Amino acid sequence: MSQGNLLRENINDLLAFSIVARERSFTRAAGQLGISQSALSHAIRALEERLGLRLLTRTTRSVAPTVAGERLLAALAPRLADIEAELKAIASLRDTPAGTIRLTAPDFAVEGLLWPKLAPMLRAYPDVKLEIVVDYALADIAADQFDAGVRYGDRVSDGMIAMRIGPDVRLLCVGTPEYFESRGRPQVPQDLMSHNCVNVRLPSHGGLWAWEFERNGRETRLRVPGQLVFNSIGPMLAAVLDGNAICMLPDFYVAPYLETGELVAVLEDWSEPFSGLHVFYPSRRHASPAFALVLDALRYRE
Repeated sequence: MSQGNLLRENINDLLAFSIVARERSFTRAAGQLGISQSALSHAIRALEERLGLRLLTRTTRSVAPTVAGERLLAALAPRLADIEAELKAIASLRDTPAGTIRLTAPDFAVEGLLWPKLAPMLRAYPDVKLEIVVDYALADIAADQFDAGVRYGDRVSDGMIAMRIGPDVRLLCVGTPEYFESRGRPQVPQDLMSHNCVNVRLPSHGGLWAWEFERNGRETRLRVPGQLVFNSIGPMLAAVLDGNAICMLPDFYVAPYLETGELVAVLEDWSEPFSGLHVFYPSRRHASPAFALVLDALRYRE
C-alpha cells in the first residue's frame, strides 16, 4: 500500500484516537466528534488492527494510551495543532483584505479616475495588490480572468453587475489657445473639416472612431481629417498640448488643463452628457475582502 493510501485510510481514525487519548474517555471524545461511542470504538479497533498494535488500554472505568499509544499521541498532537492553526489562518483570509485584484480599463479611466480613488486604499492596505491592464476592447471578464472591468455605462455587457464610479461625462473638443488663434474657432461641428484633428482607432470600433456631437436632440457624427491616429488617449493629449492639432477627450480627463488654461474647449454647446464610467463584474458571490475594498473605493459618491 502506498504512503498516500495509508494516510487516507488512517487520517480520520488517527484524529479520533488523538481525542480519545487526550480526553481519556470514549464518552467525551464521541461527544466532541459528534458520533456514537460504538462507532468511535469500532474506528479505534480498526486502526489498531491495521497497525498491528494496541494503542489504548480499556477498563470498565477508564481508558489510557499504551506505550505505543503514548508515542503516537506525542507525534500527532503538535502536528494536528499546527494543521488546525493553519486552517484558522487560511479561514481568516476571508476577513482580511489581501491578494491580487485584476482590472481592465481604458487608460484615461486609469489616470483620471481609478488611480486617484485607489491610491489611498492601497496605502492603507499594503497586502492588497492591483494589476490593471489598459485595454479599450470589451474584454470577456471571466475568460480573461479579470475580477472586473471599467467602461462607460452604455457599454457594459448584459448579465454583468454594474456600479457607477464617476459622474456623467461630456466629450469635449479641445486644443491650445495658440492653435485656435492661428486656425480659428469652429462654430459648428462641420467646421472641423478644415482642422487638423487627432483621430483614435479603437479595437471595439474597428475603424477610426467618428466624432460625436449632440445638440437639442440632434446628433452629428463626423469622420474628421487629421495627420495623426493613435490607439489610446494618452498620446492624443500629448499631441494636442504640443499645439498643432485638436481632439475629443473626456471632460474629467482634460479638466486640469482647462483650469490652467493650457487647453480650451470649443463646441461645448454641442456636447451633451452621457452615462459615466462604471465598474462591471460577473457576480457578487464569494467576493473577497480585497475586491470589496476596491469596489468601495471606486464607488461614485455625489
